[in-house]
Amino acid sequence: MLTEIQEPIICEFDNSYSRLPGHFFARLMPTTVTSPNLIKLNFGLAKSLGIDPEGLSAEEWATIFSGNRVPPGADPIALAYAGHQFGHFVPQLGDGRAILIGEVKDAGGNLRDIQLKGSGLTPYSRQGDGRAALGPVLREYLVSEAMHALGVPTTRALAAVTTGEPVYRETVLPGAVLTRVASSHVRVGTFQYFAARGDYDAVKQLADYVIDRHYPNLKNMEYPYSSLLKAVTSRQAKLVAQWMRIGFIHGVMNTDNTSISGETIDFGPCAFMDKYDPDTVFSSIDNFGRYAYSNQPQIAQWNLMQLAQTLLPIINPTSKRAAEIARDIIKEFTELYKDYWLEYMRRKIGLLSSETKDLKLVQTLLDLMHQDGTDFTVTFRGLCDEALDGNGISNVRNLFRNSNLFDNWAKDWHSRLYRESVPPSISSDLMRRNNPTFIPRNHLVENSLTAAIEEDDFEPFEKLFNVLMTPYSQPNGKSEFTKPPEPSDQIYQTFCGT
Repeated sequence: MLTEIQEPIICEFDNSYSRLPGHFFARLMPTTVTSPNLIKLNFGLAKSLGIDPEGLSAEEWATIFSGNRVPPGADPIALAYAGHQFGHFVPQLGDGRAILIGEVKDAGGNLRDIQLKGSGLTPYSRQGDGRAALGPVLREYLVSEAMHALGVPTTRALAAVTTGEPVYRETVLPGAVLTRVASSHVRVGTFQYFAARGDYDAVKQLADYVIDRHYPNLKNMEYPYSSLLKAVTSRQAKLVAQWMRIGFIHGVMNTDNTSISGETIDFGPCAFMDKYDPDTVFSSIDNFGRYAYSNQPQIAQWNLMQLAQTLLPIINPTSKRAAEIARDIIKEFTELYKDYWLEYMRRKIGLLSSETKDLKLVQTLLDLMHQDGTDFTVTFRGLCDEALDGNGISNVRNLFRNSNLFDNWAKDWHSRLYRESVPPSISSDLMRRNNPTFIPRNHLVENSLTAAIEEDDFEPFEKLFNVLMTPYSQPNGKSEFTKPPEPSDQIYQTFCGT
């Protein structure tokens, strides 16, 4: 039976979202599970949230992070939202297998949602079972924490527990629950849910909530709602540019997976690119490549257009004027993204300043990488040594079938580095901070998940996790985590896990 903890032994909980009108959510408790077992607790994240990870036993943490016990002050709810899924609008989605138990303040005084994912049926479950399998839970734990270590805004993983109960997908799989931490769980689809019903009072209430929580500097502006659209547009442009710099492919950029706070959210069939190909798709449900690597910027802009549609009536009472304002803001995305992207790519090749031909320099390298199918991460990391004195050139040029074309590019690059007028070590250090050695390569992730699921062996997961926490470090005997997959190890499809 689900019980409430009698003493505040975790941290101080609240839930500001649950004070919004009742049709924003459904209030309910997580479904209890039979035999929860803690498999991972994020000590560093816990401490930043004011939680003492050593304050309870593993069994007690498992009881809490499975949803079997709810902390005092928590007010569990499932959020309502809608969304465009692969371009098709679905008027009601919502948290079908997740429950927001509440929020806490982190060490910086910022509110952070704590959500249980895989915690049972909700009114929004539709045809689902409300549960999560162990594989997707471990995948999200690995990838979301790797994204954080890489410096990309993201939801994070606080804990993972097994439930002792099976879930039924194509096969019978062990069940699990992920405890996810986010700045909030408000999505583009949350606004769409109310706009689709013509409930613009709710749209305004939601916008005011988002401004209070994420963009408080907009509160006293003359036009706060157009300013909100502008701020969200800027954050999304920066976020997607950061995805692109590390070769990350989200896989399901639906509007219900687009966070208003500007964090990466919902790690389903996500993956990191191995050999560079702009058309790379991994998601098994993306049959037409809508969310391919190179399409991510334009899809983000498309998603923002859907957000703009929901805000029109509160941006300006005159529909024509509101549309003009929103259209001008969404148009800004293109240049914002290009500026962010080029800034990150300059850092990847050691440039601190800007010149007009930098875009061509970067694009020429990418074109050569695409032509020869070189590994995205290995190529850029290999250039770090070459920036020092040129002695590493053979290691990089050997990645290319047409080494003469690469040599021509390298000559132009070295000339550009020379014009930086800084010691080579400065450029090399900049590159090392922006070109990871370790990423969650698909074959490594899948191997660790297979061992956990089929053999109850979590050692490969732990080993990979520990490596991914220092992505910009030197290999130091960990070369098996840096190598691209062999042809027999290549993963061509990733799966949503729902």
